[in-house]
Amino acid sequence: MAQIVCIIGNKGGTGKTTLTHMLCHGLGLLARHSVAVLTDREREPLSRASRRYLPFDARSDDNLVRIVAKLSLVDSWIGVIDGGANRPETDARLHHLASLSLLPFRDSHEDMRTVLRDLERFPDAYALPSQWPANAWQQEAARRSVEQLMDDHGSRLLEPVHAISASKLLLQSDLPEQLPSNLNNACRRLAAQVLELLESCRPATAGQPDVDRTPEPQSAASLSGLPPA
Repeated sequence: MAQIVCIIGNKGGTGKTTLTHMLCHGLGLLARHSVAVLTDREREPLSRASRRYLPFDARSDDNLVRIVAKLSLVDSWIGVIDGGANRPETDARLHHLASLSLLPFRDSHEDMRTVLRDLERFPDAYALPSQWPANAWQQEAARRSVEQLMDDHGSRLLEPVHAISASKLLLQSDLPEQLPSNLNNACRRLAAQVLELLESCRPATAGQPDVDRTPEPQSAASLSGLPPA
């Protein structure tokens, strides 16, 4: 059975979609098969061309159920679900599916207060500093804010993903054939961190999204567009 990582959280603008594609790209660089699952109805699906992973459009409940059912039939794959923002009920449903839930936040007090509430809602989720400043002075200010507001949750704080302007290339409809080395390295670091967590997290739950119809199980060969695992 594939493992599922959900990138969720009530705060918008924290980079959930960018992190989804960074994680999947990094997994591809580490020779792991993955699917970037889009659930945000405000976004358009991306082309698979030149990607090391499969983008999948799950903006409808039926498609979300379908991809989760298909992933349950294959080993060694990782599904990364982009949960969108300001959808607490959807977050709860996705968290129920997840082997691992990530809650991205930026270096503002507003983001930190929001992610603290989400950490209370999802006691086995991890907070992921996202779009983190690269400037040394800003990093120190961010460190002090985290220490002040989030010290009680230190064991559930992951290593930051720093702001990289080239990350926007991953969100282009057609991905360039070559990406900058600093972006590739950041994606690898994120993927390695997630893989380490997946080794220690609970197994993927067998729950399904709460929709009216669940499709019949299909063979692993019927995974549309997925190369053999």
